[in-house]
Amino acid sequence: MSSDLCGSQLLLALPDDIFSVITSSLSPRDVCSLGLSCPGLNAVVSSDKVWLSQCNKLGIKLLPFSTLVEWRKGVSSYKALCRFLVSIHPLIGIWVHQNPELGNVVYVMPGFLSVVGCRIIPQTIGPLGLEDGPLLWTSVFEILCKSDGSTAFFLHGREQGADYVYPGLFKSVDRNCNVLLLEVEALHQRDEIDKGTEIPFSRLESDDREMLLDFVTRQVRGIVPDTATAILFPPLRTDEVDSQQDFTVLHERRLLLLQMYEPATMELSFHMAWPHMDDDQSILYKMPMEPPDECHKYAGLWGGAYGWPPTRVSEEKAGEALFLISISYEVTKWGKKLMIGTKILEGTSYVEHPNGSAMFTANVDEPALESFPSYGAEDSESIDSFGGESIASGYGFRNPGSEPGSLFVLSNGLLCFVSEESRTVLTFQRFDLADLLKRGERLPLLLPPVSNYVYPMR
Repeated sequence: MSSDLCGSQLLLALPDDIFSVITSSLSPRDVCSLGLSCPGLNAVVSSDKVWLSQCNKLGIKLLPFSTLVEWRKGVSSYKALCRFLVSIHPLIGIWVHQNPELGNVVYVMPGFLSVVGCRIIPQTIGPLGLEDGPLLWTSVFEILCKSDGSTAFFLHGREQGADYVYPGLFKSVDRNCNVLLLEVEALHQRDEIDKGTEIPFSRLESDDREMLLDFVTRQVRGIVPDTATAILFPPLRTDEVDSQQDFTVLHERRLLLLQMYEPATMELSFHMAWPHMDDDQSILYKMPMEPPDECHKYAGLWGGAYGWPPTRVSEEKAGEALFLISISYEVTKWGKKLMIGTKILEGTSYVEHPNGSAMFTANVDEPALESFPSYGAEDSESIDSFGGESIASGYGFRNPGSEPGSLFVLSNGLLCFVSEESRTVLTFQRFDLADLLKRGERLPLLLPPVSNYVYPMR
C-alpha cells in the first residue's frame, strides 16, 4: 500500500474484506455518514458486503446466518434489510398488560422478513410437558418488511367466523420504546386543520376510542387468503428439504399480504418490577427483561409450576397450571439487593393473585436459614440458597399477604421457592419463548381485532 495514501483514499485502498471488518464496528448511522463524506466511499459503503455485516451484527441474537441469507431474497439489498432490522429491533421481547389478570403476555419475535406478536394462552401443562409437548399461542399482529426495507403493519382478528388482517401504519420506534399504542390517526395535511377543534385520539373518552377503532378496522379489513393462514415463522426442523419448503411457503405468504396492503414512549412508573398501567387505552407495555450477567445471573424469563417434587416442566407436571415469571433485581432504599419473581401469566381458570404480583422476593445477600428438603427429591441437590418471602393467601396487588421462605438453586439449573409455613413449592426453569413458540401449537383466532390486541377478558 502506498505510503502517501491518507483519509478516504486510505480506506478505498483497503481490500473489500478488511473494509467490511472495519465498517462492522460502526453503527448503521455511522456507515451512512461515512458514505456521505466522498463519492468514492459512497460507492464502497453501498455494497452488499458492508451491509451484510451490519445485518449480521443486528440479527446475531435473533436469526441464524442462513435465515438472514434467505431473508435477503425478498428485499432489494442488505441495506434495505438493515433498515428493517433497525426499525423493528426494539420491539423484540415481552409485552404485557394487567388485564386479564390470568396474564396478557405478547411475545414479539422474528417471523419471516417480519416480526410477529404472539399471545401466550393461559394453560395447564399438557401430558407431554413443554419439552415434548406444544405451547399454545395465537397471533395478534405482524410487521412485514417491504422490498425497500420499509414496514407494513397488519393487525390480526376474527369476525363473523372468518379470519381477517387489518392493514395499518407502523411508526418507527427508537430503542427506548416501551409502549405499543393502537390508535386511529387521520391522514390529512396538518395545515388544513383548525387547531382549536382537533382532538387527539388519546384525549377521547375510552368508549369513543374503542368505537372509533372498531369502526376503522371494519373499513380496512381484508379476508386472509388461504396461503396467508399458514406458518408465520419457520418451524424447528432437522430436515433440510422440509426447511426449504417452509421458506417457499413463507415467501408466498409475505407477497400475498403485501399485495393487500414517531416512537410510542411514555414516562412509566413501577411498583417493584411491574409498570403502572392505564386500563382505558389499547396499550401493550414493554416488559423490562434484563439479560443475565455475573451480578444478575438469574435475571430473565422463567416458567414453572407448583408441586413436589421439584422437576422440569415435563409430563410429571401434566395438569398443573403453567406460570411465566420474570426475574429482576432491585436495590431497596435500605441497601438490600432483592431478586423479584413477577408473575406475568397464570394458567388457571381463576386468579389467585393479580397479574404483576411478586410471587417471591429473595435477598441475594442473605442465605436461607433452612436446608433444602430432600425427601422425594434425591436427584436434586441445592448449590445455593437465599432467604426471602413468598406471596401468601389474600388477593391484593400492592400489599399482598406474604410468608417467609427460601429460594434454592438446584444443580440441574432449576430454581425452587419453598414457603416456610404453607410448605408450597414453586419450581421453575429458564424459558426460551421463541423456541417454545416454534414448537408450539397456533390456535385459531377467536376475537375481533381490537379485542384481540387488548385482550379485555377479565
